[in-house]
Amino acid sequence: MALRIDPQVDKQLTEIMAALGESAPSPVGDVESRRAGGHRMMDYVAANSPPVEGVHTERFSVTTADGASVDLIFYRRSVGEQPGSAALFIHGGGMIYSLEHVGAIVDLGVRGYVAASGVPMLVVDYRVAPEHPHPTPVEDCYAALQWLAEHAHTLGCDPARLAVMGDSAGGGLAAGVALMARDRGGPALAQQLLIYPMLDDRPATPDPALVPFLTWTYDDNLTGWGALLSDKAGGDDVSPYAAPARATDLSGLPDTYIDVGDLDLFRDEDIDYARRLSAAGVPTEFHLHPGCPHIFEVVAADADVSKRTMQDRIRRLQSL
Repeated sequence: MALRIDPQVDKQLTEIMAALGESAPSPVGDVESRRAGGHRMMDYVAANSPPVEGVHTERFSVTTADGASVDLIFYRRSVGEQPGSAALFIHGGGMIYSLEHVGAIVDLGVRGYVAASGVPMLVVDYRVAPEHPHPTPVEDCYAALQWLAEHAHTLGCDPARLAVMGDSAGGGLAAGVALMARDRGGPALAQQLLIYPMLDDRPATPDPALVPFLTWTYDDNLTGWGALLSDKAGGDDVSPYAAPARATDLSGLPDTYIDVGDLDLFRDEDIDYARRLSAAGVPTEFHLHPGCPHIFEVVAADADVSKRTMQDRIRRLQSL
């Protein structure tokens, strides 16, 4: 059967692209043009989305493994009883977009998760490639998890009920953090929620049937992995903390939730990671959404499939 995009997603995505105007594709390796385009698109989506009320934020910082100070933002409901659980949220951006570029849409999304689930979230402003290649991004995120565990009681959270969650590159980093936490003896994680995660640096053979639907393209992917790993990308010497699909042992990881669209470049690697987790004895919930490209629920929040997907994620967060 031929691939086709969900009509509601297509309508909303087409409206966004029409409002932003056409632009020439960026060549492989051009980080700055991608940052400019992504910043513009995410700011547009955030500005044209309804605000989320009832969420309070506090700002902190953590000292990382290399002595740098990285900013943290803690989100919680403004009123009502706190559930006791908490999640570290790692934003996406192809390893090359920081909160400077995608902060508006990240803020909107995290507020939505917190308001709907009641689960507080800690966002880490990790440093990104190519200015800060591997292992800096994942080490920054691991330091944030350590900070969350160490300050859990002060924040009104139970350190035994922590999760790590991320989307796209943030999903890959979340998976890397979960591997680190297992291998380093903590902090303990109750769950990992991986939203269309970017897991595998090894270049996939382009699928002509998929190309017309890609919102994160093969060239984008080569650029992101190249920025993170330089000439090591796709080679033999790549750490599973950078590219979790490289991990040979997935046992002992926390209960896992993964979702991805069938029009997403990460579809096959995410299916394989879910299969391998399950085979390793890790309880794994997996959803493949027909007709959905990368970041479908961001660009088409009103689509029925986006609403169902968000309900699944909220349900999973509330199970912490």
